[in-house]
Amino acid sequence: MKIGIVVSKWYYEEITEKMLMVAQQAAKEANVEVEVCEVPGSFEVPYGVKKIIENVDGVVTLGAIVKGSTDHDQIIAYTVASKITDLSLQYGKPVVLGVNGPGMSKAQAIERIPRAGHVMESCIEMVKNG
Repeated sequence: MKIGIVVSKWYYEEITEKMLMVAQQAAKEANVEVEVCEVPGSFEVPYGVKKIIENVDGVVTLGAIVKGSTDHDQIIAYTVASKITDLSLQYGKPVVLGVNGPGMSKAQAIERIPRAGHVMESCIEMVKNG
């Protein structure tokens, strides 16, 4: 089994890098191969999914969308969730949402880092039970 991980890197890299490590550890414990695709921000995650989905059995998405002074975080979060769902259905493969937000503080994003392991476990389970 091979799972793709699409991770945003430019924004809150100190959070997303740890999320990536947690997801990779969960995959390692399950003896699952991973392919990592880095994208600049969470908005670009669907593009990363599209880029690798044909080469993997499922995809985990990782990112942190932190609340700013406008509602921009909501637009990004809802767009990303919608587009990765579309890709999952289009390709008939699980694409699991691990992009945290909207309305989240940086402290909340840090608290949610361990969820990346659960997201990987969910993707593995979906591939197995396909």
